[in-house]
Amino acid sequence: MANRRKIALIGAGNIGGELAALIARKELGDVVLFDIPQKTDFAKGKALDLEQNGAVLGYDASIKGTSSWADCAGADVLIVTAGIPRKPGQSRDDLVATNLPIIRSVADGAKEHCPNALVIVISNPIDAMVYEFKRRTGFPRERVLGMAGVLDSARFQLFLAREANVSVKDVRAMVLGGHGDDMVPIPSACTINGVRATELISKEKLDALIARTRKGGGEIVQLMGTSAYYAPASSAVAMAESYLLDQKRLLPVAAYLDGEYGYKDIFMGVPVILGGKGIEKIVELPLTAEEKEMLAKSAKSVQGITDVVKASS
Repeated sequence: MANRRKIALIGAGNIGGELAALIARKELGDVVLFDIPQKTDFAKGKALDLEQNGAVLGYDASIKGTSSWADCAGADVLIVTAGIPRKPGQSRDDLVATNLPIIRSVADGAKEHCPNALVIVISNPIDAMVYEFKRRTGFPRERVLGMAGVLDSARFQLFLAREANVSVKDVRAMVLGGHGDDMVPIPSACTINGVRATELISKEKLDALIARTRKGGGEIVQLMGTSAYYAPASSAVAMAESYLLDQKRLLPVAAYLDGEYGYKDIFMGVPVILGGKGIEKIVELPLTAEEKEMLAKSAKSVQGITDVVKASS
């Protein structure tokens, strides 16, 4: 007898709501929209609104709002958005003290109720939060990943398309490293329908696009007063869909490194093959000397915030 998939979303805020909407429209499975007890009614109300939306749009998905981990039990995918979003003037790293106790609480609930789930962490600072989640749960590295590279690459992809005056559909971009101001857009891996982006965009313009990509999240925070949520949610759903449907897509994600790219015991954005077993392969790209230097700088930043997490454990 076939069973419907269950996707548990930890955090019913802006990203959580958009995640639920996307998952329901794609009919990837039934959704549990989880939040803290003080926000139980908010989660239930958002879930009910989304279910009623299904009657209009014609999707079949159960969406349940709750504050009970028991409702998340046996989830196939767990997407963690819980935590405080950035405000203008804040860096992602500024959130570590606030969000660390939250991610630990989520990890404890996940370990007890969702021991076999693929876990996608969105909470900032992502590289540190996903590290702590894996450390606290002991889940295998194939099933714990951070959503960063898909989003950062999408931002770079858009900026490249606008500069080259081409369809965004024809652009393929790759961003590695930490999800912060030292992230590493990889020009040598960016193409426009097979043509290297460097053939169509000058180095001066490319450097400006790289700088804007690194500040892409902050640009939205300054404009909206809070973190982005449409593109981050779509990025996480792309990852979940690749796992649930065993699509084996090559996607940049924050993965636990054990020697790949020369780094160990650290989560950092790298390209992976994401399929039904989770991370099935980490792909090591040949990088230019300049790209290797940028990756080393990014790794140093990630290591610094990870060390803060380790010291407080």
